Amino acid sequence: MNSEKKLAILFVCMGNICRSPTAEGVFRARSDAAGLGHQLQLDSAGTHAYHIGEQPDLRSQEFAMKRGIDLSSQRARKVVADDFDKFDLIIAMDKHNLAVLEKICPVAYQHKLSLMMSYATRSDADEVPDPYYGGARGFDQVLDYIEDASDGLIEVLKIRGHVQ
Repeated sequence: MNSEKKLAILFVCMGNICRSPTAEGVFRARSDAAGLGHQLQLDSAGTHAYHIGEQPDLRSQEFAMKRGIDLSSQRARKVVADDFDKFDLIIAMDKHNLAVLEKICPVAYQHKLSLMMSYATRSDADEVPDPYYGGARGFDQVLDYIEDASDGLIEVLKIRGHVQ
């Protein structure tokens, strides 16, 4: 990888207030702890425009903060056409949002799309479930899944030579 260009990763869910900002925050913390943060540009977005400009859901912030991750500076935004060119990896939290991305993503950039849980090594779940309408356990589960997938993604990036 060119040492001057950062690897750009976009995490995507539906509204960009629960799962994708959590993924951005967890992955930032994990990559910083691994000494790789300076090589990465991270962001998150939603496939829908429900919450543009809003902070992450207060429950997401609360549960992330219990693990030392501050999401308060993030603001929700919607995926835009330029994202497909700008980001090297675009990682969806579930199959529905991956399908939405596949529909709007130019063919030339389809290879950039993947599912977050495809990087997990400790869980066999294939999606990060949406905790929005559930209870507290859902937010902890989201963090568990995202931590697992983040660790796996870091290893994949190292193996592929994207980070050192």
